Amino acid sequence: MKLPHAMTRSALAGMFALMVITPVAAVDDDFYGEELHNPDPWEPVNRAVFRFNDTLDTYALKPVAKGYDRVMPQFLNDGVTNVFNNLGEPKNLINNVLQGKIEDAGVDLARFLMNTTIGVVGVFDVATRMGLQRNDEDFGQTLGAWGVESGPYVMLPLFGPSTLRDGSAFAAEGLAGYNYGAQMDHVPSRNTAAAVDVVDTRAGLLSQERLIRGDKYRFIRNAWLQNREYKVRDGLVEDEF
Repeated sequence: MKLPHAMTRSALAGMFALMVITPVAAVDDDFYGEELHNPDPWEPVNRAVFRFNDTLDTYALKPVAKGYDRVMPQFLNDGVTNVFNNLGEPKNLINNVLQGKIEDAGVDLARFLMNTTIGVVGVFDVATRMGLQRNDEDFGQTLGAWGVESGPYVMLPLFGPSTLRDGSAFAAEGLAGYNYGAQMDHVPSRNTAAAVDVVDTRAGLLSQERLIRGDKYRFIRNAWLQNREYKVRDGLVEDEF
């Protein structure tokens, strides 16, 4: 089976709707009140898709992630995560250039070169230890920086939470070969790398599930939308958050 190039690590984890469990200090369940526009006009359909994704996670990915987390030594687990983070640096670099954030792009380039060489193809994150903090950029954030509105919230089958803008950007990334998978011609190797990436990412989210409270769909939707707004605005968000 050939996995699509568009299946980047964030989307592969997000396909089970749990990538969005981020360490937000407080997710406001009532953030989208009557005074604000409705970000989720397709909620009935989105909820149905969410139930499908959540079922796949519960009975497929989560058990595998738990087993992976139990058998993997911490140092090896960290090394795998570091490698995939390093493979994502070119994407951060391209998007920072497109957004005109040249200083951040320089950090991305320095991180990639340093971790690829001194860090042994990214196994060791020496760049962070030297004060070069990792950025997290994608084309959806670039479109947001260019002034493109997010549009309605969308729960994509398999791929998870998104918006009309971010879903379109994700598709564009896939068509452009915008991830490490596009550079791997050997299909078994590409699929193996993608599978390990997904399981490793999902295992890293196991401890965050305790943050969920109340309506799971609503909590994840609000957490994802607030986190995306935070990223698009580089942390310059309104006090309502």
